[in-house]
Amino acid sequence: METYELVSDYRHDDKLKESFNQLAIHTFDVDFSDWYKRGYWDEKYIPYSFVHHGKVISNASVYLMSLIIDGKTYRAVQIGTVMTDQAHRNKGLASKLMQHIMDTYEHDCDLIFLFANETVLDFYPKFGFTRYHESEFSLDIGKSAIQIKKNVRLKQLTLDHDLPLLEQFAEKRQIDSMKLDAKDHGSLLMFYFTLVWPDAIFYIEALDTIVLMNEENETIHVFDIISSEPQNIEEVVAHIVGETTEKVMFYFTPDTSIDGLHAVMVPNDEDALFVYTKKDWGKGHFMLPITAHC
Repeated sequence: METYELVSDYRHDDKLKESFNQLAIHTFDVDFSDWYKRGYWDEKYIPYSFVHHGKVISNASVYLMSLIIDGKTYRAVQIGTVMTDQAHRNKGLASKLMQHIMDTYEHDCDLIFLFANETVLDFYPKFGFTRYHESEFSLDIGKSAIQIKKNVRLKQLTLDHDLPLLEQFAEKRQIDSMKLDAKDHGSLLMFYFTLVWPDAIFYIEALDTIVLMNEENETIHVFDIISSEPQNIEEVVAHIVGETTEKVMFYFTPDTSIDGLHAVMVPNDEDALFVYTKKDWGKGHFMLPITAHC
């Protein structure tokens, strides 16, 4: 009978960390090494893993953070990086890790949440999770009162030249939305800066604000607005749109009502939100910030 050792919080163990990373590469094609070699793996990200012969063969991680919901702050635990080596699947290892995490955190936080793909939509309800459908927020520029700012200084930032600035913004990021937002997740923002969208980071000098975004045809996709001071979203949009821009898509919950802003619920089986909580949750249209996904 095979034996498995449960280990956790091994960010200072290079051997286990590398083994964890290899499993992530094989499972999700995600390489965490650049992120943690830069020092961004902090105490908020805690893996719970089964180890077999010195190798991480199954894992479920937690990220400790806070969520702002209707102006109130809640202690939150996000579960992510749930994976098992193919040779060790169908042995209940993921279920044991999930149950261990639930037993560890259930009474020490206000809610636990995660995002799942279509292959495991029936797995998480077994642990008391409820699925919620998020909404898509889009702004029709033609129906808005936004006046395009001309001669705007919009600088594209790079990891080679602007990493200290990015670290500063990630640490001091202000809440964008009192309806729904994340806080205390600077190391997670650095994950998105360094690994996910290193070529989509733009700085608005006039607003001292970073916008994570890209443009496809006549649509601008805004993944996050990051500033050390509260920002007016309409003012930010006015600085990033051009004469040919028809639509702006937001991958978070805007905190204000804007002329031309449209919200529609969009079920997504590839990134389905599951929440475990005794709190009131999920009223109206909302989207958890995409840069808060772990």
